[in-house]
Amino acid sequence: MLQPSLNYVFIAGGIGITPIIAMTEQLNWQPSPGAWSIGQCLEHLYITNEVYLPPLWAALTGGKHEVVREIRLGWFSRWFIRNYIAPNPAKRAKAPSKIVPANNVSPDILPTFLRSNQAVRELIARASQYDINSIRFENPFISILRFTVGTGLEILAKHQSRHLLQAEGVRRSEGFPS
Repeated sequence: MLQPSLNYVFIAGGIGITPIIAMTEQLNWQPSPGAWSIGQCLEHLYITNEVYLPPLWAALTGGKHEVVREIRLGWFSRWFIRNYIAPNPAKRAKAPSKIVPANNVSPDILPTFLRSNQAVRELIARASQYDINSIRFENPFISILRFTVGTGLEILAKHQSRHLLQAEGVRRSEGFPS
């Protein structure tokens, strides 16, 4: 079975975020000018899933059916995740323009975000039947990069952890509306 920790991120992410936003004021509150609100973190994750999932699904079509026990990351994938994606990355980079959230997020972002995480879980279930360490997909942000599907799943999981921690930090900020 594919690493259960991947599926856990996309289940626990939804469970963990639900109690921290009780009203729209909390959803769109920013701890400082230019800092993202909880709603913006969720919208960013939702949009990322919407952009990233189709190429991952497409890559599996016609891919080699072979169950792998774990995701193997190459040196470049490890470096990329550590430096740009993981919680507390070594380098801060601006989000690509196609996944930048709106300034004011609608209250329906939470169920929208949760539905997109369900789609990720469905992809993980399907991907568990393929050799995700050898099947490559077209990166929707940098077309010359061809990561493995396994790397793509790791990127999604680490990216989600990063921004859910960011949302939790917003909730714990001084001045957060109660």
